[in-house]
Amino acid sequence: MWNDAVDLRDFYNSPLGQMARHLLRRRLRQIWPDVTGQSVLGLGFATPYLRQFRPEAERVLALMPAGQGVVHWPPGEPGVTALVDETDLPIPDRSIDRVLLVHGLECAEHLRDLLREIWRIMADDGRLLAVVPNRRGIWARSDRTPFGQGQTFSPSQLSRLMRDNMFTPTQNGEALFLPPIRTSWMLKTAPAWERIGGRWFSRFAGVVMIEAGKQLYGVASVKPPRARRRAAVIAFPQIARQESRSSSLSRDPGED
Repeated sequence: MWNDAVDLRDFYNSPLGQMARHLLRRRLRQIWPDVTGQSVLGLGFATPYLRQFRPEAERVLALMPAGQGVVHWPPGEPGVTALVDETDLPIPDRSIDRVLLVHGLECAEHLRDLLREIWRIMADDGRLLAVVPNRRGIWARSDRTPFGQGQTFSPSQLSRLMRDNMFTPTQNGEALFLPPIRTSWMLKTAPAWERIGGRWFSRFAGVVMIEAGKQLYGVASVKPPRARRRAAVIAFPQIARQESRSSSLSRDPGED
């Protein structure tokens, strides 16, 4: 079951959410230090982590699943978000260099179809970076944050999931070692938690992440694609409510 876009937005506007965003942004930047001239797609609810890539990327897009809803982003600028069917992405084949998947894998109802769509739209030398709740982490045990919702993964499970869906893992990471407590003292000590946790307690991180490339061999075993019925892509200046999603997704098709 997908988290609601309004709840996700409100979490990232809270002090705890702002700290989580800061810590995760820094870790993501270590994995992707340079995306100059590349196309970057955020899938799920990745907008809190996309702004850092905009100055150098050729274009940055954000797609949000119909079951989640969509919010306008970036604030005060023309929107680059859209509401989509996550199993039928309205993106051309092999057109995206980097896919950032946040608040996506743990909630997906059709996980295999979602990963196959990501594989299809990625360039042959593209990279997928997925961020998911850690099965051993404290954050997965608290339902007060979006990282306590949906399915959890261990690093080995996440790696196996990638390999089973035609991706080759290239590197792993982890973040969010501070407990999900909203006190000001805890938030001030977050950098120290990250340093100590990353060195001594990596298996207890709040989230685990994996970067994976496209596996190009063995593709002949994939079933031929069905006739594609493109879902309409709708950019909303405001929150898109569930009532409008079903009608929007049934229409034929006619970012930064």
